Amino acid sequence: MKTRLNSLYRVVPVIPLLFLAIMAKGAEPVDDWTDVVRSSPYWVSQGVYENIITIRRWVLKESGYCSESERHILYDMRGQFLGYINDGDSRKETQKQLNATRARLASSGRADAWAKGSKGTTGYPFALACDQPHVDLDEARARYLGTIPANLVWGAWDDLSFASAESPQSLHNALLYVYNERLQQQRLNLPPELIRYLGGQVLIESGGRQRAHSTANARGILQLSPAALEDCRIKPTHYWHRLAQIDCALRLMDQNAKNLKPAFDERFGHLPPAKQNRLFTLLLVQAYHGGAARVKTLLEDEDLSKPAAYFASHHETYTAGDIAFGMIFHNLGRDRFGLASLYYVADVQLATEALCNSPKLKDTDFCD
Repeated sequence: MKTRLNSLYRVVPVIPLLFLAIMAKGAEPVDDWTDVVRSSPYWVSQGVYENIITIRRWVLKESGYCSESERHILYDMRGQFLGYINDGDSRKETQKQLNATRARLASSGRADAWAKGSKGTTGYPFALACDQPHVDLDEARARYLGTIPANLVWGAWDDLSFASAESPQSLHNALLYVYNERLQQQRLNLPPELIRYLGGQVLIESGGRQRAHSTANARGILQLSPAALEDCRIKPTHYWHRLAQIDCALRLMDQNAKNLKPAFDERFGHLPPAKQNRLFTLLLVQAYHGGAARVKTLLEDEDLSKPAAYFASHHETYTAGDIAFGMIFHNLGRDRFGLASLYYVADVQLATEALCNSPKLKDTDFCD
């Protein structure tokens, strides 16, 4: 491990002065949590993808340090778990405990810095509530795979006709049907593994429920907004139509891919093909959640693209996941980039893994 760290310091020989100043403060809080983000060298993103996946697994599976729901877990810029607290009797008391724990972590050297959190203000180390709403992955997977007959699908949309009332099939088969039809019609140009992640998105977006309806007015199995549905020329009477939802989501993904590809190729076109496809897929999942325009700024904007430029030059040291998450982490607090963006992609990854761990799918081309 020491040798590994030494090699990283050679890649980034100068640690920002602000970062050193923050470390020297010990238990004294910094004024703003974004100071920690801005001063952290890019190499801290090594391993961040798997670390965030781990803590999100605890939340979704109600396991590990989230086996008790009334807890908050704390983690650092690398996504490394640092500790947890049992929630107080009120939000105010919980926040007080979080700040006290942050100070202790900094005093003991487990955290390089800390910043006070409050209502509406992010603190550092970051805190994640174990009791936040989340999908039941086992139940959602069963619904997606058609384990329960009531969840089987059939119908027609546009030029598509899938299964029948006498022989309905699973939502998974419907997803593959629409994807393969549009692929044969040469209407899609997406990374091959994107379809697998779209299956995971169905689980995270709606739990596979046809009539899922969010407070933001997103609807259906892929939680599409009325504006997106209108862009796909879907009439209100068909907003909940599962074939229409899948078709529209694929169309939006393909449009996002067209919008992002030139900037992506300019920045990461020299990466090995497999790594390129993996990174581009993760950015498309990110774009589905937060918008392609915002993801594009991470590739092109003069300030927001600095992390991407660094990772592009030192990509051998980072996984595709680390690069995708590092581009967000080092821009937290800018252009509305928040931790929810990372949680979404991590949750989709976990849902995709849940699908591919099922006996029905693990040995299929879908999971290859």
